[in-house]
Amino acid sequence: MTTHIPCLTLPSAVFNNAAASILLPLGCGNAVGYLTRPREGHFYPKIKQPLGNPPAWVFAPVWTALYATMGYAAHRAWTTGTSSITPRKVALARQGGTLYTIQLGLNLLWMPLFFGLGKPLEATVDIVALLGVTSYLTYIWSKVDKVSAWLMVPYLGWLSYATYLSAGCGHLNGWSFKQYMNKPKPS
Repeated sequence: MTTHIPCLTLPSAVFNNAAASILLPLGCGNAVGYLTRPREGHFYPKIKQPLGNPPAWVFAPVWTALYATMGYAAHRAWTTGTSSITPRKVALARQGGTLYTIQLGLNLLWMPLFFGLGKPLEATVDIVALLGVTSYLTYIWSKVDKVSAWLMVPYLGWLSYATYLSAGCGHLNGWSFKQYMNKPKPS
């Protein structure tokens, strides 16, 4: 069981402000996505894909909606829980703040691992951990605010699907993208 760890938790000012709580994952997610997205000549189109891999244009709108929803869920769970007169709810809200921060970090790490470094095994380990932390976070938030927990359900569904895609790409390509990655040109 985790607890509230202030040094691993976003500042309460972020959670207390709905706009900041929503814009933080949106801004960070879009920045990481922009910096690590597959560009022309990238290895991603060359690798073997598992069945059910969606077209590339699907990811940006889905992640935008998920980041906004998770940000609002964080705001709602934090403000509901920390303003409670029940010490247990306050403690759970703070614990959820720590878990939320950890899951956001794991989320933002996946794209650089998978697309930036071409490390499917590490990316899959990351997303499995992300799915576990987010599942536990959703459970914790269900004790604080049911609406916040339900707002996380689409995210959990997409993470499950993304875990399948990550593991599928890794497995189908022998857990290495080296053979598809651009080699530096000799000088």
